[in-house]
Amino acid sequence: MNHALVVATQNRGKLAELRALLANLGVEVLSTQDVTKTAIFVVEDGTTFEENAKKKAQTVAGVTQMLTLADDSGLEVDLLRGAPGVHSARFAGEGATDAENNAALLNALNALNAFDPVSECDLAEARSQKSYPARFRCVLALVDPFLNDGAPIVVEGVCEGAITHVPRGSGGFGYDPLFIVGGTDQTMAELDSEAKNRVSHRARAFDKLRLVLEKILAERDVVARAVDGP
Repeated sequence: MNHALVVATQNRGKLAELRALLANLGVEVLSTQDVTKTAIFVVEDGTTFEENAKKKAQTVAGVTQMLTLADDSGLEVDLLRGAPGVHSARFAGEGATDAENNAALLNALNALNAFDPVSECDLAEARSQKSYPARFRCVLALVDPFLNDGAPIVVEGVCEGAITHVPRGSGGFGYDPLFIVGGTDQTMAELDSEAKNRVSHRARAFDKLRLVLEKILAERDVVARAVDGP
């Protein structure tokens, strides 16, 4: 049985990664532009990744009446008290490019003084090592408009690491060139797509979602066979 799933994102990088993660599930992964000519605008005004992911998934599922997956994710830097956080895509302002957001992040770290951080030692140690403890966090929300009144299923994945002052690598998107993956000496942008899809925050969130999605697809197969008959 062929299935279709809409990914509620305008971010081409996220769409490409989710398509790769969904590749072996027999699902046709569609963007919102693939299923409707009417632009779907969602104001991401939540204070958490979960709030934004739920809002995007429910809004798009409501318009398309299709199984919908939404992603809200971003970077959390300890010495910036979790910033950029939910503002990661617009840290340098609305419509900011990846390069502008990266520059804004480095400027914020350079502007720190002993009165700003969690502790004076944290800042001194981070600057001496030229790396700032951080993590990528991803929340995925899956909505089936015909299951449980469209209540979203939510999972979360985290990738620990650190921010470096020298961008490296040409892969990925967003803050990937500045993010050193925990346990390695490589930035996320230095990993090939296969390696990234094993360790990234998005991959770890999807690992938790996989069994749930497989169950939903199997249930849809049963219903379809019953409707079609022998």
